Formats: sequence, structure tokens, C-alpha cells
Amino acid sequence: MAPTVMASPATSVAPFKGLKSTAGLPVSRRTSSSGFVSNGGRIRCMQVWPTDNNKKFETLSYLPPLTTDELLKQVDYLIRSNWIPCLEFSSVGFVYRENSNSPGYYDGRYWTLWKLPMFGCTDATQVYKELEECKKEYPNSYIRILGFDNIKQTQCVSFIAYKPPGAN
Repeated sequence: MAPTVMASPATSVAPFKGLKSTAGLPVSRRTSSSGFVSNGGRIRCMQVWPTDNNKKFETLSYLPPLTTDELLKQVDYLIRSNWIPCLEFSSVGFVYRENSNSPGYYDGRYWTLWKLPMFGCTDATQVYKELEECKKEYPNSYIRILGFDNIKQTQCVSFIAYKPPGAN
């Protein structure tokens, strides 16, 4: 007979015994068979932005276009988070597959940087003025605003700030 090895209490883990029955749960937590789904609140459904001919771009792309005030609030949040604002533009505006169907490969994910990143920017209206300049220079391009974290060396936020006339 082989000797038994005792695990220390700090490293021992109880074996998996399968899923538990819902009989022990309170009645309110049991799944009901009423046939409808609820989000737990009074609202039973929520309308989403139409998907027909509506390309999805980035953060906030499922919402209607931002007003100037809403855009300034987003940029203000970006600045308060100590992220560096950048503007980029693209005539296509979204990722697509044309040159390869390899997993993870997409065309159109790199956009052209408008000027340099706005290091030291402390006011959302500075970014808005640059957005207006970019719109004048490239009226038929999509323009997005990025927030770049120079400590973590990552892009933390990105959203479409302008779509060309007639774009979905």
C-alpha cells in the first residue's frame, strides 16, 4: 500500500462535484419558465441604432452622431484621464478584408495622423479647433479622436468625431 500524501490546508482544493441544484436557491433566483426574457428592470426591451447600411467603427459608433457639446465632454474626459489627444483621418474609415483572408489580418486599420499628438493639451476646445481644421482639409474623410496613454504606451480610447457627408 502506497503512503498517503497530505496536502497543506492552504493548497488543498475541494474536488469538483458537478452543478448544484436550483432547489436550494430562493424562489426569486430560480429560473422561470414564463417564456420571456427580462433585464431585471421595468423595461423589457431596448431599441438599438439601426444596423442596415450602418457600418460600425469604434467606441460610440452605435449611437447617433455626437453633438458639439457631447464631443467636447468626451474630449474633456480624455484630457482629465491624462491621455494625449490625437486626430486621425481616413477616406475609408473602417477595417475591411481585401488583400488577405488570414486570421487577424485586416486592411484599413491604420489611419493617417493629423499633425502631431497634442502633448500638453489642457482644453477640449483646442482639440475641437484641430478637428475643424482637419474637416476643412479633408472634407471627404472620416476623422477620429484618440486618447493615448504615454505611460502604458497604449491607445485607451478612440471614437469617430466626423463622418463625411452621405456616409452611414
